[in-house]
Amino acid sequence: MTAQAGRREWIGLAVLALTSLLVSIDVFVMLLALPHLAADLGATSTQQLWITDIYGFVLAGFMVTMGTLGDRIGRRRLLLIGAAGFGLASVAAAYSTSPGMLIAARALLGLAGATLAPSTLALISNMFTDARQRGLAIGIWLAFFMGGAALGPIAGGAMLEHFWWGAAFLLGVPAMLLLLVLGPMLLPEYRAPVPGRLDLTSVALSLAAILPLVYGLKEIAKDGVGATPIAAMLLGLAMAWLFVRRQRTLAHPMLDLNLFAGRAFNTALGAMMTGTLLMGALMLFLTQHLQLVENLSPWAAGLWMLPAVAASGVSFLVSPLLARRIRPAYLIGYGLAVSVTGLLLITQVDTTSGPVLLTTGWALINLGAGPLVTLSTDLVVGAAPPERAGSAAALTETSGELGFALGIALLGSLGAALYRGALSLPAGLTPAEEASSRDTPAGALATAADLTGPAGQALMETARGAFTTSLNTVAGVAAAALALTAVLIARLLRHVPSPASAHADGQESGQEAAEPCVPTRGGGSG
Repeated sequence: MTAQAGRREWIGLAVLALTSLLVSIDVFVMLLALPHLAADLGATSTQQLWITDIYGFVLAGFMVTMGTLGDRIGRRRLLLIGAAGFGLASVAAAYSTSPGMLIAARALLGLAGATLAPSTLALISNMFTDARQRGLAIGIWLAFFMGGAALGPIAGGAMLEHFWWGAAFLLGVPAMLLLLVLGPMLLPEYRAPVPGRLDLTSVALSLAAILPLVYGLKEIAKDGVGATPIAAMLLGLAMAWLFVRRQRTLAHPMLDLNLFAGRAFNTALGAMMTGTLLMGALMLFLTQHLQLVENLSPWAAGLWMLPAVAASGVSFLVSPLLARRIRPAYLIGYGLAVSVTGLLLITQVDTTSGPVLLTTGWALINLGAGPLVTLSTDLVVGAAPPERAGSAAALTETSGELGFALGIALLGSLGAALYRGALSLPAGLTPAEEASSRDTPAGALATAADLTGPAGQALMETARGAFTTSLNTVAGVAAAALALTAVLIARLLRHVPSPASAHADGQESGQEAAEPCVPTRGGGSG
């Protein structure tokens, strides 16, 4: 009989959830702080790009390594080390005196951040060994984590009105102090019984695989397809092949390839990546539309996103409860149908419809995404044996990072091409004004603001119309792809039972039908 979690485990989860909320807010606040810190530190455009991107590069590159390291040295120990590092790096970032210092601090933040999510998810799997409780715990943690991402711009707007830009980096410090004080008392320790040593060659190969892939995708998103990003991605794929070959030869591999033997594990991991690709990247289009087309301030745009935050929180919390009676395949499929409905609503947005239709569609997208995110995470983490939970958790986070980067590259490039194709520039613009207007909608509106007479108004209208057209088309493409994804998930996961039916049938073995929902566990509570 699987042990039930008690008061200590739920209080421990509250600490982890609150920490994730504040850290998530802290990371996304930086986007609003960038113009202020760039002016204060005198950062060039290239330095601003590094300030923005270095965190994601390091985070994605070290996620798998840190997940495996936690399995070996202890997940609580690594979490606390990461918390201390994140707090110190946050202080260094807040009081940076030069762009180089801030870039270095952001890199350290990414390194420390790579320890947090995999360790947290792995500890949740240790604390909540009952499949039904674990699903709810993951849903609660995700609700806080994703809520922080949405509340970040709102908190950032409020803070930047009253404090200097460095205060944006200090939000995570109290959370890390809380974790350092309460973590040793409330969180269990767990490490693999036979951990083996960490293979440094595998670490190097994993970095050489992930970093060029992320770099190539980001470059495609910014400048379109070119020789350099394609070469970087091919290099990353070659390094990934070498990494996989090496894992097959090691007695204690950094990444256990046996995890990929189960169909449910692979389907859930692929679903996470595809869902993030199609839905996560669309958020950038929506926030730009609210500010560029609806002419809202960042603060007002953030407030209009609150319905989506609420829908996301409800979905993350309710999905694990519904999953106790409804098979994951069907629940994820029903949820994605709701998300597709939201995407179809966004295809009807125009330049005069106001923010209500747009935010309603985004709220439906978030409402329907809950089952995909929570159940896929639980399927991946729950399918792994206790000694590999850190590696499995790292894979979910890495797939999300790659999915978001790929979504920005693919959907962002599609949106940019559609915008340029729909743009009809008025006569009389200089070559520089034409180039700026075709580059981005923001560039077109900035150019329009500098023009006088009918030309400025005409440019503003055509830019807003062209961007809305690109938003409509991208949403339609995402809706079609997400509908196909829902059908595939329903087919591939149709044999996976709900936790309740698995308990009723006594299926607590590692059989593929039950492996994700009722995994075999042995003394994982530390």
